[in-house]
Amino acid sequence: MNLVDKINQKHLKKDIPEFRVGDTVRVDVWVKEGKKERIQAFEGLVIAKKGGSISETFTVRKKSGSVGVTRVFPVNSPAIDKITVTKHGKVRRAKLNFIKNMRKEYKVKERNMTMKNEETSKN
Repeated sequence: MNLVDKINQKHLKKDIPEFRVGDTVRVDVWVKEGKKERIQAFEGLVIAKKGGSISETFTVRKKSGSVGVTRVFPVNSPAIDKITVTKHGKVRRAKLNFIKNMRKEYKVKERNMTMKNEETSKN
């Protein structure tokens, strides 16, 4: 392992849950307002994942009123307190950027997680 990999290994977070594009996640982010700090939740659909290792990012989109809000989060950022997967979605694309141009709300089918858990328990 070279020196860059050793330094990157120190900064990787270990408490990140497994999530994919199409899942609905809640990201708790530290927000600094003046001298005060607080945690703000951002809940929405994961429309893209990009990169790997220390530079991995994911894009979350939500509707706030009638306006769509898209936000890109670095996975290993110290500004992220925790990531919680709310729903596991089943989609057929690696990137869901077409959702940005849609007028209607996009519905994602729920992925059946019990089937996956039963398969691993059989082996």
